[in-house]
Amino acid sequence: MGASEAPVVVKIGGSFASSTHLRDWLDALAGCAGRAVVAPGGGPFADAVRSTQLKMGYDDSTAHHMALLAMEQYGRALAGCHRALMPAQSLEAIRHALRIGRVPVWMPVRMVLDAQDIAPSWDVTSDSLAAWLGGRLGGRRLFLVKRVPAPAGPITAEGLAALGIVDRALAVYLKQSALCAFVLGPCDHDALGAAVRAGAVAGVAVD
Repeated sequence: MGASEAPVVVKIGGSFASSTHLRDWLDALAGCAGRAVVAPGGGPFADAVRSTQLKMGYDDSTAHHMALLAMEQYGRALAGCHRALMPAQSLEAIRHALRIGRVPVWMPVRMVLDAQDIAPSWDVTSDSLAAWLGGRLGGRRLFLVKRVPAPAGPITAEGLAALGIVDRALAVYLKQSALCAFVLGPCDHDALGAAVRAGAVAGVAVD
């Protein structure tokens, strides 16, 4: 990756924790070392936060913090599954990982809790946070990897939210950045790898 070229952000849905395609995605991401940043979903760890909030009744601010920790748990699990991936807690750590030819996996707790422009709400999940990170990195492309097949496109972020594929705040965060977003399905790992290496696009465009 050239000095002036911003990395792409690849958001990997947490549901891949139980998917037979996970290894394929990790291998594809490893082939994008130095070019791509992984924004992890929350997966089963975030599901536990949702469940216990209903049972215990803690507030959304607490749930927000816990959901960020869930993203870090899933992200660390991903990094523990492939040596090309490494956890990164800051923009500086992300850029360092890219420089040394690794794939940084974003650990969002510190950056997000320090941010003043992110509401502690279930409307803002890892999809929107991936867009926010892409904006902070000066990126131009965001790939949202989902375990469900990508819909026919192009489609709006609002349309994706109505289908339950992305969170309800994604449209806002995309508008605040210069990112072009694309949705990929569970078997699109080869297309992603080729697109990242070629500086191209893959998947369904999000208008």
